[in-house]
Amino acid sequence: MIIAALFMFGASREDSGIMDELAHIPAGYSYVRFLDYRLNPEHPPLVKVLSGIPLLFQNLNFPTDRDPWAKEINGQWGAGSQFLYESGNNADQIIFYSRIGPILLTLLLILLVYIWSKELIGRWWALLPAFLVALNPTFLAHGHYVTTDIGAALGVFLGLFAFLKFLESPSRKRLIWAGLAFGAAQLLKFSAFLLVPYFLLLTAIFYLVSVAHDWRTTDPARGRFRRFGIRLYKYFRSVFFIFAIGYALVFVVYIPLTVNYPIEKQVADTEFLLGSFTPRFLPEFTVWLAGAPVFRAFAEYLLGLFMVFQRAVGGNNVYFLGDVSSSGWWYYFPLAFLMKEPIPSLILIFLAALLSLWKWVKSAFRVIFLRGNDVLDYFTTRFAEFAMLLFIVIYWASSITSNLNIGVRHILPTLPFIYILTAGVVKNWFSIDKLDRFRNFAIKIFIVYQEIAGVSIKAVFLALLLVWYLVGAVFAAPFFLSYFNPLFGGVRGGYQYAVDSNYDWGQDLKRLAQYVEQVNNDDSHDNDINKIAIDYFGAGNPKYYLGEDMVEYWWSARGNPLNEDIKWLAVSINGVQGAKGRPAPGFIRKPEDEYRWLAEPYKPYARAGTSIFIYKLE
Repeated sequence: MIIAALFMFGASREDSGIMDELAHIPAGYSYVRFLDYRLNPEHPPLVKVLSGIPLLFQNLNFPTDRDPWAKEINGQWGAGSQFLYESGNNADQIIFYSRIGPILLTLLLILLVYIWSKELIGRWWALLPAFLVALNPTFLAHGHYVTTDIGAALGVFLGLFAFLKFLESPSRKRLIWAGLAFGAAQLLKFSAFLLVPYFLLLTAIFYLVSVAHDWRTTDPARGRFRRFGIRLYKYFRSVFFIFAIGYALVFVVYIPLTVNYPIEKQVADTEFLLGSFTPRFLPEFTVWLAGAPVFRAFAEYLLGLFMVFQRAVGGNNVYFLGDVSSSGWWYYFPLAFLMKEPIPSLILIFLAALLSLWKWVKSAFRVIFLRGNDVLDYFTTRFAEFAMLLFIVIYWASSITSNLNIGVRHILPTLPFIYILTAGVVKNWFSIDKLDRFRNFAIKIFIVYQEIAGVSIKAVFLALLLVWYLVGAVFAAPFFLSYFNPLFGGVRGGYQYAVDSNYDWGQDLKRLAQYVEQVNNDDSHDNDINKIAIDYFGAGNPKYYLGEDMVEYWWSARGNPLNEDIKWLAVSINGVQGAKGRPAPGFIRKPEDEYRWLAEPYKPYARAGTSIFIYKLE
């Protein structure tokens, strides 16, 4: 946790604001200072509130008199730009302090992974999944940004942990904790709504397992229907109370955050933002709730939830494997995972998958031919592992079939479970399990010697993988967002495969300013940068960092900057790849937006950080 904290705080100080932070940071500050939820309703409040609290102790100016706040509907981008860069505030200080909250949530996730893993596989082996989460470049990247991705991972993990604790040993106290954890998940990320059908399915499976376990010991004439019927009622009644407690928490949290949001504006905003949502009775009901003083807090939650559903259907323009599309690819997330996951953890995951597959084949053989009770024993004694595996399957299936290919960050909630399951299989791989087959003491001694030798080889193998994993994180720092494993170009070359939040989210604008300053201060350089054309993708403001007179905002259709006597050009890699990638069927892009003039002989002269190409045009 200490190493992860050092990595994240170091990267946080060096990285510019990334795209989504331009909306999330001002929204979070406005929630805690003005108790008004008009900005960024499409994301729940908890991460943003935590990011806004440290800002209360600074003397900041917020543009409440400007149109994005006063007149526009969800004017989050304009309000963010004005708050950070145009109101006399220190943008870097705001961004750094607002990232403290997400970093603390990431550290809490690491701790919870260890705590639950300790119960499942022991306190020493629990270090393995905690280590994999703590030093994974994707967690280190999104763990220090003001976005809801780490919140999603934490919320789902905490929610499932508390829910399974209740199922295995029901009590009033555990029911309340499960409800609060479920509510916290809903306040961290709207994708956690998937927990509703998932918990219902999990409860049904748990109930059926309990019925199978107790079937023979229950009197068939008088007891089965009554006993199992009452049990079914109690299970689903408990789930209902968990949901009720969770949404009561959501309601309570939204109340103070909407108290100063004018009710007339909330109704008008809700009606506009859900104008294209179908079926129509849902937005109409939400608009009605927004106009009711008692229920308007919950209406704001529903507005955000429905906006997420609306966006998922619409898709997102994405560059991937040389193509550009807004409809997505079914193989996007599997391949993005293979590209962005470190090779050592991929080796462990695939090793665990092969070992598990072999074990399942043997178990299936025993069930079919020997009529064993392996299946029932598995569900009875290892239900937590099954629940994790089931969530991974459901979440990945949902992601693969979605049009919203927003980056590997979307599957972060499944990674802690993948690491825990992997660690459990690796632990069993290390164990000595042949002794009970033999009674002869000499044979047992020989087996112990043989197994210890094998364990030693395995230990060296595991140690090398973990050292490799740590070294990979060290070499990736501080460019964690741009991390790709070496098979797919590494930190410097991964942009050839995918961009956006996988590689370029605007994090290198300060590094561009540093490059310009370095060139202009270098006496040996034969061409100072007096003016630079910039096509930037991100939350930063180039003129804020480089100066008003230094920057000329640019885009492809303006043509070659040399025509206006500008000899330097900086373009975000996200823009370059989006302009030059092959349009997928149905995706329309104008020729003037393709940077056709930025071809040979122009090649990048330098690079700011990893994500901004710098061209010297003469």
